[in-house]
Amino acid sequence: MRNTFGNLFTLTTFGESHGAAVGGVVDGMPAGIAIDTDFIQHELNRRRPGQSALTTARQEADQVELLSGIFEGHSTGCPIGFIVRNQNQHSNDYDNLRTLFRPSHADFTYYHKYGTRDHRGGGRSSARITLSRVVGGALAKLALRQLGIQVTAYTSQVGTIVLDRDYHHYDLSLTESNDVRCPDPEKAQQMAQLIKEVKAEGDTIGGVVTCIVSGCPVGLGEPEFDKLHAALAHAMLSINAVKGFEYGEGFDGVALRGSEQNDIFRPTANSEAVETATNHSGGIQGGISNGQDIYFRVAFKPVATLLRQQDTIDLEGNATTFTAKGRHDPCVLPRAVPVVEAMTAMTIFDHYLLSKLSKI
Repeated sequence: MRNTFGNLFTLTTFGESHGAAVGGVVDGMPAGIAIDTDFIQHELNRRRPGQSALTTARQEADQVELLSGIFEGHSTGCPIGFIVRNQNQHSNDYDNLRTLFRPSHADFTYYHKYGTRDHRGGGRSSARITLSRVVGGALAKLALRQLGIQVTAYTSQVGTIVLDRDYHHYDLSLTESNDVRCPDPEKAQQMAQLIKEVKAEGDTIGGVVTCIVSGCPVGLGEPEFDKLHAALAHAMLSINAVKGFEYGEGFDGVALRGSEQNDIFRPTANSEAVETATNHSGGIQGGISNGQDIYFRVAFKPVATLLRQQDTIDLEGNATTFTAKGRHDPCVLPRAVPVVEAMTAMTIFDHYLLSKLSKI
């Protein structure tokens, strides 16, 4: 089982949904980076459960304990260990799942791969494990902050309610002003209402998160097989419930002619600051960042846990029915936004470090 992400800047995670704690070790953090512990906790608070009526009712403070690699407010260059203790597990809610496989969960595949599984909240396959990614991403964001690189994500679709794809039309500072994390207040209200309706029916709904990386320098990405967009796709598709990734114009670009799709270079007052008239490429060309905004979209499926009766099979393959209990998200989008940002930040910083090696 591979539990480590990254090349030079790496995150190794541990823990289960209903275990004693979830945590990780970040390695490759350069020495001398100012570590803002309040910022790290703020990022975790954006992901934590129980923050609104649109999310799971599980109440976890998700208080991070930084164990190593930091001295007098700065990184030392040594591994940064951290832990977040689980405090509000209701493991009994999952007793009826011990001998059966939930549809579209990891129950069946984990059991047949390893011969055992933790049925309590999904164990290692639970989305709770993403809190370790958020801590690693917060540390990467602190490093990117010193480089002038910013990562911003928002909910751009819930069900059939969709924002215009061009992020320039929105005031992204409004993203955190509502529970859905959508920068369009009117669409956010519609999305919230849809999630509440779906939740009342014991059902779930999916959607899309859009992410933008601004201030990224030219030259990030390692062809042939570690192109920057391939690395971002790998990072996004490793997130629970993600089913799709597209950058730039993505699938819509296939309907354009080459004359419409090409991003024409244009001169600027600063010969080193190259610009393009358009950015259909999404800030990446030939697998390498070109200095323009990187933007992409990540599709999340509806949560697989439904609070209604479903058909399934037990461990012996016999047909049975069950109704899930416990506290679950009717839509992952609001809490997925900081996870997308975290995985993006770690990917970009990792490739920034790799780009420095390529010039030695």
